[in-house]
Amino acid sequence: MTRPGGRETAGGPGFLAVDSGGSGLRVVAGTAGPRAPGALGRRSGDEPVRTGPRGVDPDHLMDRLLPLARAAAAEAGVDRIGTVVVGAAGMATLGDALRAELPGALARALGVRTVALAADAVTAYAGALGTRPGAVVAAGTGLVATGTDLVRWRRADGWGHLLGDCGGGAWIGRAGLEAALRAHDGREGGSVTLLARAEERFGPAAGLPGRLYPRTDRPAVLASFAPEVAACADHDPVAEDVLNAAARHIADSAAAVCPPGGDPLLAVTGGLTKLGEPLLAPLARELGRRLPHARRVPAEGSPLDGAVRVAAALATGSLALPREGRLLYVVTVPEA
Repeated sequence: MTRPGGRETAGGPGFLAVDSGGSGLRVVAGTAGPRAPGALGRRSGDEPVRTGPRGVDPDHLMDRLLPLARAAAAEAGVDRIGTVVVGAAGMATLGDALRAELPGALARALGVRTVALAADAVTAYAGALGTRPGAVVAAGTGLVATGTDLVRWRRADGWGHLLGDCGGGAWIGRAGLEAALRAHDGREGGSVTLLARAEERFGPAAGLPGRLYPRTDRPAVLASFAPEVAACADHDPVAEDVLNAAARHIADSAAAVCPPGGDPLLAVTGGLTKLGEPLLAPLARELGRRLPHARRVPAEGSPLDGAVRVAAALATGSLALPREGRLLYVVTVPEA
């Protein structure tokens, strides 16, 4: 296929894959081939999509997405985008407005015919394991586990830093700061080591609530203390106990979603793995104890890679992952 002016395009069905999270938008445009996506164009923006009274804001997402989508499509030589996959944090619980409005908005703006709206846990799964049965734990600031036997999805935690995300970065950081404040008060279970680290990072302990509670990015601030907890774990038993407890929580979520039979795969992905052996060693023990039938494998790719995989599969009619309500919602938009 040749564009006006004689420029060759990538040909084939054009797709757009989007990863929307706390650090902004990442976008890939490309063409879907029989084996793998063809030419790819990439763009990113660092402004996160707003969440308001209706949940994730579809108008703000469109405002942020369209310039990136058009630039990525031009880079990839895609004349027309037929399929869009949006993987978004909050899609499962805060995505009603997106499901109601985004497919039509994308059709009007880009001529899209097929739209998939996916929870970020689903795109993390697709990026890590593709279409093989198993379980994926996405562990970063928060924590969510997703599993499938390719018939249905299972999801555990992902309830946010106030109600859950147990074992995630914000959970570890909060537990470490609690231990620091216990030491400040002279209560049992405190850690003078973590108190010193907390005051070095945030200032005097007595002022910590005033510096933390008003923040709109409170989960990220809490998670920023998780590396301090990990750094103390080899010489501070309280810090070690926090990471051991985090490992148990992570294994609990993995066990809740992993298929019980067969030979399922198990991957742990996300920024929390950068804490290294202080977390990964107890986590390996807990996963081995709770899921002896699962085979641990490294994650193959990121949530954005997962969105690309889902988009390419939809564009070629080969999607093998379950389509299920709030986790992977696929709609065909009628032509105007």
